[in-house]
Amino acid sequence: MALNRYTGMENNMPQSFSSMLDRFFNESVNSKGLTSFTPHVDACETQNGYEIEVALPGIRKEDVSIDFQEGRLTITGERRFEKSEGDGRRYQMLETQYGTFNRSFYLPDNVNPDKIKARMENGMLMVSIPKDEHKTMKRQINISSEEDRDETTPTKPKKAKTTENGKSVEA
Repeated sequence: MALNRYTGMENNMPQSFSSMLDRFFNESVNSKGLTSFTPHVDACETQNGYEIEVALPGIRKEDVSIDFQEGRLTITGERRFEKSEGDGRRYQMLETQYGTFNRSFYLPDNVNPDKIKARMENGMLMVSIPKDEHKTMKRQINISSEEDRDETTPTKPKKAKTTENGKSVEA
C-alpha cells in the first residue's frame, strides 16, 4: 500500500465542527515545526515529596538538563530531527515534534534541593523532589500568658512579716 497525498478540496474541508477545532489547534501547535515543542508532564505530591514525570520518547539523557534555582525547577532539552542523506525517504506526514523544550515548575519552600534525583527510563524522565524533614516536622508550640511571664520573671524573695504584741517584725 502506498501513501498518497490528496490535494483536492475534500481533504481540506472538516467533516464536523469538532474535527475543525482539532485540526485548527493541531496545526497551530505543530506549525512551530522543528524549532520547539512541549513534552507532556504528570506531577503529583506524595507524603515524602513531589514527583514529576516527563514524556521524552526518543530523547537521550545527555540531551536533557535539570536546574534548580530560587525555588524553580527547570527541565530543558532538545529532540533532534536526524535526517539521513541518501536514504530515499520523502516524508508525507511528520507529526512528531522536534526541537528544544523548556518546562519550569515553582516548588514550595519545604523541598530539599540537595536531595533532588532524576532518572531516565523507557522514554520517561522521572524527577523525585523530597520534602525537607525539618521543615515539615510537626511541632507543638506552647502558648504563654502574662501570668506565665510574671512567674518566670525573677523577683526578690519576700520576707515574712509577723506581728508580736502589736509590733511588726520581719523574719
